[in-house]
Parts: sequence; C-alpha cells; structure tokens
Amino acid sequence: MQGVGCAVRTDPDAIWGAEQAAAASADFAELHAAHGGVLWVAFDPLLARCGLFFCLDGVLAELTPPGFSVRSRVCEYGGGACCATEQGAAFVNENDQQVYHLAIACSSVGAASAAISLESPRFAAEAECRPAAPTSNEPQALTAGVNCRYGDLSFVSAWQALLAVEESHEGGAVVHRLVRIGLTGKRDVLVEGADFYAAPVADPTGQRLAWIEWDRPYQPWVATRLCQRESGERSLVLAGQDGDQSLQQPRFDAQGRLWVLSDQAGWWQPACVDDDLKRDAAPGDHAPAPWQLGGRTYLPLQHDELLLTRFEEGVGVLVGCAARTDSLAAETAGAHGAPHGGPSTERRLAEGFTRFRSLAADVEHFYCIAGAPDRLPAVLAIRRSDGTVRILAGGEQPLPEEQLSRPQPFSCTVGEGERSHGFFYPPVSTCECPPLLIFLHGGPTSACYPVFDPRIAFWTLRGFAVLDLNYRGSSGYGRAYRLRLAGQWGELEVEDIRVAIDTLAREERIDAQRVFVRGGSAGGFSALRALVELPQLRGGASLYGVSDPLALGRLTHKFEADYLGWLIGDPEQDAQRYRDRTPLLQAERIRAPVIFFQGALDVVVVPSQTESMVEALRLRGLPVEYQLFAEERHGFRQAPNLAEALRAEHAFFQRLS
Repeated sequence: MQGVGCAVRTDPDAIWGAEQAAAASADFAELHAAHGGVLWVAFDPLLARCGLFFCLDGVLAELTPPGFSVRSRVCEYGGGACCATEQGAAFVNENDQQVYHLAIACSSVGAASAAISLESPRFAAEAECRPAAPTSNEPQALTAGVNCRYGDLSFVSAWQALLAVEESHEGGAVVHRLVRIGLTGKRDVLVEGADFYAAPVADPTGQRLAWIEWDRPYQPWVATRLCQRESGERSLVLAGQDGDQSLQQPRFDAQGRLWVLSDQAGWWQPACVDDDLKRDAAPGDHAPAPWQLGGRTYLPLQHDELLLTRFEEGVGVLVGCAARTDSLAAETAGAHGAPHGGPSTERRLAEGFTRFRSLAADVEHFYCIAGAPDRLPAVLAIRRSDGTVRILAGGEQPLPEEQLSRPQPFSCTVGEGERSHGFFYPPVSTCECPPLLIFLHGGPTSACYPVFDPRIAFWTLRGFAVLDLNYRGSSGYGRAYRLRLAGQWGELEVEDIRVAIDTLAREERIDAQRVFVRGGSAGGFSALRALVELPQLRGGASLYGVSDPLALGRLTHKFEADYLGWLIGDPEQDAQRYRDRTPLLQAERIRAPVIFFQGALDVVVVPSQTESMVEALRLRGLPVEYQLFAEERHGFRQAPNLAEALRAEHAFFQRLS
C-alpha cells in the first residue's frame, strides 16, 4: 500500500491499522489517592464503558460489576463521576445517572498472590499493575431520582456524606443545585438559585462550604463567581461579582484556607483567598477550560507548597513549588535558575510527559494521569522524596521511534501582530511536499495537546502531514487568547487556517494544492466554514459538526444554550452575520467533496442537522458521503465505529489526492 504522494516502505496497515488506532483511544479519568492505594476510572473502547479500578500494593482490581459504567451526564459533558469515601467509593452509573456506593475490601485486594510493590524494579520496568481476582461487591444505590443526574462528587468526612452537583429535569426545565447525599441515601438541598454550579468543596471541619456558580448567558470560562457559606450564615460571593473573571477549582488546604484558580490577571493561576499566599508564577494557564466537572490541575500541600500543572505554549508541565507571601516574592524576584521565568523554588516533575490531569497525593507519592508524545495515557506515581516516576497503568509505547511522528511546535503571525498556535506532525515517510490534514478541535473553546494521538499516527504513517491547530479562541494560552473568539466564530479560525496553510506552503513543508480539513462538533463547523471560504481546499470531514447554528441554538441543551450568542451574536440583531456564517445557507460556495459522520443518539448536534447539510451538497452534485452510527452519541466511543470512521475518512481523502 502506498501513501499519498510519499514512498512508504512498509504496509501501514501492518504497523498501525484502524482497529489498533481505535483500541488505543482508551483513557483514564477521575484519579484519587485513597485507602492506601489509588482509585481511577478507565475507558475501554472495546467495551464502550468506563470501569472503576483500585490499585493497592501493585495489585489492580476492577470494582464495577458487569452492567455498570462510571460516567456522568451533568451538562451533557459530565465529570466528577466518582470519589473515595471512608468505606469505599461512590460513583455515578452511566445508564441511570444515579449515585451508587461500593465497599472496598482492601485486605482481599492486597492479599492477591504475586503482588508487585510500587517500588520494585519489575513494577517500574513493566509499568503495570497485576490484575486481581474479580470482585463480587454489589453497588448500593444512594439516589433514585428518575429525572436527576449527578456529578462533581466529593466526600466530606465530617458529614459522612457526599457533596454533588444535581441536575434535575423538571417539566421541560433543567435546574441545577448543590446537594448533600448521605451514605444511607438521605438527600438535602444545600444551595440553589444560580443557573449552574461546579466544584463544591467543604473544609476539614465541615463548617465551611465553597463552590463555583454562574448564570446565563455566560460560560464558565468567561465569568463565574466564587461563593462560600459558613454554618448558620448566608451565602457570600468572595470573587467574581463584577463578571470580570473566570474562577475554578476551589480547594481547602490542611489549615482550612481557601484557594482558587482565577484568570483576572490574564491566566488561570492559584491564589489563597484567606491569606496573602500567592504563586510567584510564570505566565501560563494552570487549567484548561472547564468543559467538564471534577477538574484537579493543582493541589495545595502541607507547608504552603503546591503541586500544579501549567501550560507553556500549549505544552503541559508538572511542578512542585512553594507558595509565597508578597514580601517573599519581592525578595526573590529575579532569582536565577528558574526555568521559563518561573520561581526559583519550582521543581519540575515527570519530564518527558506533556499533559497532566487529575492530580492527587498521599504521604509518599504524587499521582496524576499523564500524556506524552510517544505513549498512550498513563497513571503515574511520582515519589515525593526524589521525583522517581512509576507507571501504574497504561503508558504503552505503541510505535517504534522510526514509525512515530513527533509534534513540532507551530506558530504563525495572524491579524495585527497576533499569533496562532498548534503542533505540526510531518509524515513518517520522506516527502518533499506531502498533503496536509488540518485537525480542528471541538469546543471551540477547547484545545489540542502534544500527546500521542492514535488518529494522527494513522495519518502520518500513510504519507500525510498533520497540523493540530489551536486557533485563536483555544484555551491554554491565557484569557485574552481564549476570549478572542467572542463574536468572531466562523471567521477568526478560518483566517488562522488560511494563514497556517500559506505559512507551511511557503516553508515548503506541505503541498498547498492537497490540503484537507476535519473536525468534530464545533471543529466540524469550522471545517465546513473553511470549505466555504477557502476554495483551495481539496476536501473535508465533519464529525457530528454544526452546520446550522440557529437550529442548534433552538435544540441544544442548557449548558450551551447561550454560547452561540457569545460566539456569533444575537440571532435577531445579527441575523445577517448568522446567514453569512451558516454552512447550510452557504452550501453553494463549497466546491470540495465532504464526508460526514453522525451519531443517531446525539442530543447536542442532532442528526437532522447533518442530514440537511448532506442533502444541500448532494443537490449541487458534489461527491458527498454520509455515515450514521445507530448507537453513538456526541463523540464516538465504540471501537468498531471508531475504526470504520477512520477507514472511511482515509479512503475518501485518498481518492481525492
């Protein structure tokens, strides 16, 4: 088999086929240090389910029995679907969205034969936990709200109860609240009245409750409020009352002081609300946009120290550092030895990994979910004393170095002195001017990361160069960059695509006559808009992409109901702007063939939206393909469907090259 325009010495399907790429979409989430071990959720695309796993003394046991899958659908995107309790773990079951509790018998897990210690050479070399015998623990239901969903779970020891965000569907309305759920099933409403809630947390005594809230029409990455309530007192707004900042991830430290991430200074950075402790931080976001609940990208530690992750030009780093008072920061300003302008007390951890999520810690180790350019996602244990890294699960290196395309930082000048960013992957085979496939992430206020992507590996092994583009409006590059898309969606990112193509062609890194665009959800909209505005494109792919923003606004869910007003404008006052940027109404300007993929169960971008776009292009006589997957929602999860979509997309573009 030959790549497109490049000599491929080996059959790519024998190295990295569509089935392998689909299976490699496995991932981890919801990591917690508890019960002397580590608890996490693992997504298995072969089963299309998320299981809850517990690792103790190198022995790994799955806790969720058949028929259960751990996933929240609060605000459709979920998050915070499990937490540890003193007796075990609580989780949200995907099918009914109710909260269940599982006891964890640590002694039976730890007594499994041939246990591998976290410190043993074999464990470090093999980078895996040894499976234990299946458990027979039956989950106990804690809630029974037929019309309710739950997420952002946390356990409050002082209450012996859970804190959670509740989403209630009541007679056509969707209401969000903060609730307390006892381990016996008793439910109490704690806070209500705002449109949305996130990240509820209680201090060690259980007397002080903090949370994030926001109201429509804002999104949580635009304007939120940090609130608190102490026992017997009224709720107070501590920050964000002026709508000038996005706050996320409140945390109480061991002394009961409240921390939060705020982007008021231009970046999401941690600060202590109750004291003058701050991070003398290098510029950089310390969190992505909070599309999901339950994010943990920094942790206050003992002795005024912090564990945190930060993005530097889109690349994630993990650091341990000391918090500082204003006076100490002044004394040490300009100290030497601080990488990238950061504080001199900063210690970098797990170097070689480039994205970090779900931070956790115990007395001896830091834990996280990490990604790297050459590995599948991994659960890491990092020894606090010397930084030694152990891989508890995942982290396989699926391709040898000679078959792997590594991300190269990409940046180009756009607009008036602005820059757009991303990561360029050259084809594995030697090519003078290869075809280019531009990946457009969803959101659109999301981001791509320089970690191993099995889809990108699939394309680069077949002679394509890939540009993973973080156009203006993406997160990870500061508040101004993120908010740049306000009113400009459908134009700004298209300009970034155009300039990126021109830049790569001028540098003779691609063939400008063979450029394709592809994206899912909001990325699908941007791909279609690029096909409208850039006639030089050879073809495109839209995966459950938006083709009619006004129709989306009428049918979409509460969380994104006002997002289009921010991204494009008021549907009535800016009606012409909507007409100009609606791919369905501009279909006659698309000259290149397009392939569409859609999930029949999608409630974010409903099938009728994609089917209207397909019909409009077919009426013009354009070559169009459409694949509908009966059991998929917004974002495909089943391995056979992922593989089929990847094969079909490649065959479609190959015919056009």
